[in-house]
Amino acid sequence: MAATVLVIGGGYGGVAVAKALDDVADVVLVEPRDAFVHNIAALRELVDPDWSGRLFFPYGRLLSRGRIVRDRAVRVDGSGVELASDERIVADYLVLATGSRYPFPAKPDLDDSTAARARFRAAHGALTRADGVLLLGAGPAGLELAGEIKAAWPGKRVTVVDPAEDILAGGFVDDFRAELRAQLAALDVELVLGTALREEPPSEPGETRTFTVTTRSGREITADLWFRCFGVVPVSDCLTGELAPARRRDGHVEVTGELRLPGQRNVFAVGDVTALPEAKLAKAAGEHAAVVAHNIGALIRGSGDLTTYTPAPPAISLPLGPHGGASYAPGRGVLGAEATSRLKGADLRVGSYTELFGLD
Repeated sequence: MAATVLVIGGGYGGVAVAKALDDVADVVLVEPRDAFVHNIAALRELVDPDWSGRLFFPYGRLLSRGRIVRDRAVRVDGSGVELASDERIVADYLVLATGSRYPFPAKPDLDDSTAARARFRAAHGALTRADGVLLLGAGPAGLELAGEIKAAWPGKRVTVVDPAEDILAGGFVDDFRAELRAQLAALDVELVLGTALREEPPSEPGETRTFTVTTRSGREITADLWFRCFGVVPVSDCLTGELAPARRRDGHVEVTGELRLPGQRNVFAVGDVTALPEAKLAKAAGEHAAVVAHNIGALIRGSGDLTTYTPAPPAISLPLGPHGGASYAPGRGVLGAEATSRLKGADLRVGSYTELFGLD
């Protein structure tokens, strides 16, 4: 009988592991959503719900042998998972690919794709009515959203506030930040850095309602709508039993070089939930998945030929609308708007996921 591989979470890392092992194991993918969410495209969906790409990909054609279980993991231990429906699934190998939560609109917050589409359209309508937009957070999500808004509505006022002294905290070179700052200035995006708000706006994020807030430095900002663009929360509270010690206080999960949970032979983790010292990007999740699929395959065959994962130096491709943005990778340096648009901006890598999920 084939080994059973249980993959908990159908995001970037989870679907890649499940697909890679579909022909060598009985794969069970547990995921509460009814469709894969291509989060890379979420902010484009917000500003242009009718764009030519795709945000949601049905899971139906992902696996040819394995099965998809639409349910939520409640308790995960070393031998299996207990689901919200009270079903228990036991497996020979487990892959924790539960990812992370992030404030809407960078990540949808509903499991039903029809309801999520409606939420995006409602937020798009609110954004259309707003003259001034306040974004809290000058990380990748905040800057990308600022660029998308300005590309769609050049006349809207967009202000980005962050307590950090510069944009994009992390190990990026100054030239990369300088390129982004120059493009944001050309788009007339206002950066208010080195200070935070004394208190959050009185309205809900994504709600059209004019307000004035004050920063701790005394600056007053008036806007009609705001979004929170910070606050990654790893999804790992389902770990129990022998797996619980791997969960850090911040929610991330410790892994070994083989991407196994410490002390566990057959339990692995990939993607945002891992405690690896690197940016939480779809590209990294895919690289994790390749290592884990190889290692589980080796364990199934009994070859013992395991490989290890080494976090890569900081690299990023950050679009500012379909035709703007900047990219950086060690050895390649800084790339400007034209190259970034070719890499990611216009298509947002929809094509590769269309192929992965067997769609036309």
